[in-house]
Amino acid sequence: MRDDLADWRQWLARAVVLSYAVAAGLAVVLFTWLSDQAIGGFARLRAWEPMAVLIWTPCWTAGLVWLTRRFAPGAAGSGIPQVMAALSPSVPPARRGLFVSLRLSAAKILLTSGGLLGGLAIGREGPSVQIAAGVMQHAQRWLPRRSPLNHDGLLVAGGAAGIAAAFNAPLAGVMFAIEEMTRKIEQRSSGLIIAAIVLAGLMAVSVFGNASYFGRLRVDRLSWAHLLPGLLTAVGCGLLGGLFSRLLQRSLLGGPDRFSRWRARYPVRFAFGCGVAIAIIGLVSRGATDGSGYDYTRRLVEGHLDLPVLYVTLRIVATWLAVWSGVPGGIFAPSLAIGAGIGSDIAQLAGTDEGAAALIALGMTAFLAAVTQAPLTAFIIVMEMVDGHAMVLSLMAAALLASLVSRWISVPIYHRLALAQLARLPAAEASPPDPSIPPRPPAP
Repeated sequence: MRDDLADWRQWLARAVVLSYAVAAGLAVVLFTWLSDQAIGGFARLRAWEPMAVLIWTPCWTAGLVWLTRRFAPGAAGSGIPQVMAALSPSVPPARRGLFVSLRLSAAKILLTSGGLLGGLAIGREGPSVQIAAGVMQHAQRWLPRRSPLNHDGLLVAGGAAGIAAAFNAPLAGVMFAIEEMTRKIEQRSSGLIIAAIVLAGLMAVSVFGNASYFGRLRVDRLSWAHLLPGLLTAVGCGLLGGLFSRLLQRSLLGGPDRFSRWRARYPVRFAFGCGVAIAIIGLVSRGATDGSGYDYTRRLVEGHLDLPVLYVTLRIVATWLAVWSGVPGGIFAPSLAIGAGIGSDIAQLAGTDEGAAALIALGMTAFLAAVTQAPLTAFIIVMEMVDGHAMVLSLMAAALLASLVSRWISVPIYHRLALAQLARLPAAEASPPDPSIPPRPPAP
């Protein structure tokens, strides 16, 4: 105890890390507020003149892609692959700014909020990981030499804090750090990482309150009659989630097809075309596919099963096009919306309206687990977001089953996209290819 209290370097390191954790939480709070304002702004535009989105969305999407490629190429996409790439030992310290930095965090906030202002079907939770990690890694320059937390620890703490603050789910932040960011947390830094997650989460709670993300789930007593619909939900989400993950990977990594060549040669024109298709889908669905899908998901959790026709199909296509366009944005919230829609559809087909809430929660968990192939993180996120502690075993089983089915169809999306991020390094500094991941198809 005497040695610990007398070592001023440790206390300085702790003070620096915790201060930056507060800053990371506030950055996510600012990002959340801007995102909500952007979603509201697009809703007002649609209410003023629904047909205006046919001009606004394509032009805005093309402009965002041009800005991203011109000023912040490292901010494109979800943001999670960039943080994973920065954690790679093959990345020299001087090159980490390609993937994570304060500048990229600021660009991510503005560009992703801009995507929501354009009505694109993207989420803010994945980008929150890169935003918070960029803030946390900046603490490296202020840490003393014998600090218990190195650069990798700061990135892990920042990424986990981003998830905790975005979802108001601190346990999910810890599990995300273990399951996705790193396979283990060193004992000497685990306390600081958890403290950073707690402080970042407290910043979100102090501003937005301690309410569940999607409200409180009302689950009636389940019986054996719900077993078959539950299995169908988990397996169906596993199949669709695996196919969706594979589609996203193929689209983002490119191939010999005509659309991939067009995207590589004319990225801004391609983004404009995606914007046109997204705007048309939004008009057909009467706005149901706009944005992250938070409102519809919350309504489903609260028991309102009045989804538009083909909601799941249209949202899958809208999310795919938004991600493919190259605009910065995540897939967590859209995946939850798709999974909730699948659970609602199966509940109505099975005629189990009294157990619809449980199937909706199972669908959210299963589809997110299938897309990310991170089952523990998925079930904890949903459990904390809907206050579904009574369904822990059911959510866990659905996540594991869906993830298993998805692995037969697709490789983990974030790990493969992280390898693609490493390809941005100069050839002499790039990491060797991972033999467990299939090579990209050759360019024509």
